[in-house]
Amino acid sequence: MSARFIPVDPFDLIVFGGTGDLAMRKLLPGLYHRDSDDQLPPESRIIGVSRSETGRKAYGEQVEAAIREHIAGDQLDEQVLARFLRRLDHVALDATGTAGWKKLAASIGRNGKANEVRVFYLATAPRLFGPIARNLAAHELVTPQSRVVLEKPIGRDLATARAINDEVGAVFAEEQIFRIDHYLGKETVQNLIALRFANMLFEPLWNSTYIDHVQITVAESLGVEGRADYYDTSGALRDMVQNHILQLLCLVAMEPPRSLDADAVRDEKLKVLRSLKPVGEADIAHKTVRGQYRAGAVNGKAVPGY
Repeated sequence: MSARFIPVDPFDLIVFGGTGDLAMRKLLPGLYHRDSDDQLPPESRIIGVSRSETGRKAYGEQVEAAIREHIAGDQLDEQVLARFLRRLDHVALDATGTAGWKKLAASIGRNGKANEVRVFYLATAPRLFGPIARNLAAHELVTPQSRVVLEKPIGRDLATARAINDEVGAVFAEEQIFRIDHYLGKETVQNLIALRFANMLFEPLWNSTYIDHVQITVAESLGVEGRADYYDTSGALRDMVQNHILQLLCLVAMEPPRSLDADAVRDEKLKVLRSLKPVGEADIAHKTVRGQYRAGAVNGKAVPGY
């Protein structure tokens, strides 16, 4: 197994929730790395969208601070950083209303040229996915080459997940919709795929004959931090278990896919999920243990309780 970098056409990446924790801590530093590896076309642009009237200059300063905080100094190239910051713009708008959408259209078309490939990255609360999709269509911002990326969690339960999929599906074709779990991009998770399917030593032994049981421990140094509002509406179970940990479970338990393309891997993951025994309401008390964040210190830094 080896990584392949496929050249892409110039694109505009529009990040809804562009000043949020996920964008500043993960997405934008990750895009800097792609720029550093010359994987972003020169014409590609990144537009942060949020409710706040930030402005392009102030947004660039926020992004620069985030990149300097989250990228090690020996990986930071000042020329690449300057080039990356020139790609940025910021638009303030109301995701559920009409204010600001014309400004977004103008930003996409700035310099007299609009890229036909547009990636709308929805790093927002899931309740906004439907309204954002409808507004994108109403303001004629969706092209045949557009994609929409939905960050987890998609809804609070099965009913809201189905409703969101219906709302987004009314604007975007299925092949334009990318439901992602950023946990799958972690190096440890990528290494797990290689360990299982590209290792002649382990693959023949990876079955119930030789494995008694599996424990998955997700030990993180990141606490609630500034995400208390998000946790009030989501909680740790929705934030970690029904997406990140289930994805890890699938990678550990699934049969080797016929290939590593998306459909083949998805089919094998579905087989795992369909074979799981649901935890019923009567089982919760003796099959689960719940905890709570307490104030303390992580890596020598004080962290709040929740």
